[in-house]
Amino acid sequence: MSPEPAPVPLSRLSVNQETIKQWSLPELAEGCAKEGIPAVGLWRAPVQKYGVERTARLMRDTGLTVTSLCRGGFFTDIEGAPRARALDDNREAVDEAAALGTDTLVLVSGGLPPGSKDLSGARERIADALAVLGPYAEERGVRLAIEPLHPMFASDRCVVSTLGQALDIAERFPAQQVGVVVDTYHVWWDDQAPAQIARAGAGGRLAAFQLADWITPLPAGVLLGRGQLGDGSVDFRAFRDLVDAAGYRGPIEVEIFNEELWARDGGEVLRETAERFRAHA
Repeated sequence: MSPEPAPVPLSRLSVNQETIKQWSLPELAEGCAKEGIPAVGLWRAPVQKYGVERTARLMRDTGLTVTSLCRGGFFTDIEGAPRARALDDNREAVDEAAALGTDTLVLVSGGLPPGSKDLSGARERIADALAVLGPYAEERGVRLAIEPLHPMFASDRCVVSTLGQALDIAERFPAQQVGVVVDTYHVWWDDQAPAQIARAGAGGRLAAFQLADWITPLPAGVLLGRGQLGDGSVDFRAFRDLVDAAGYRGPIEVEIFNEELWARDGGEVLRETAERFRAHA
């Protein structure tokens, strides 16, 4: 019998801000420092509210690494002012990521524009936007990371539904400009995911690795259906083995949107997340 793989060290854990949304940024920083959790993933809206430079200083003062900033993207508008605004907003997101000291800006690419059914056209507009933004990001030490979302989000949030589709776009650009995100919640169902993770690793495209479980039944607002590690169907250890074998040695970010977790005490959720990470990742 093969020995059980060693648990992943806590030094690789990053807790995404949305996992404990009920906490302020100072509470998150203090809680992670207290529990020995070395890193966090941040979201733009609360960072902007608190202040980008103030957030960067808070992270430095508490010794926390910012592993990613979410989100950029929403590139699929066909033309005109909305598309120009999206490009401007993404330049701002790149600048924020650089100020926070993270090299990863996570992209949710955007759904179909109103009235459109043209998935391939929408994906081409993503590539067009990356051609503009990739050099801008590289100059600032930031990589754009395409996150494929589960196909149920293709109409309204992300026309990139698989790692294969994400890599088909990313590989048009230098690896230091555009990579991909492996998020277990979105790709656990895809039997091509193992091969695509290997492909991403071979090309130096693995920019981020995120964990959340798939629980059923999904809530009415499916966006908030991400489960605590171990509560659902995802084999996290298998995914960790795949990304490790592909050469990924970076942080592993737990990103959960779940109203039941948000209703609980933040410190309790943080400790539980660390325990589940040790047990399942």
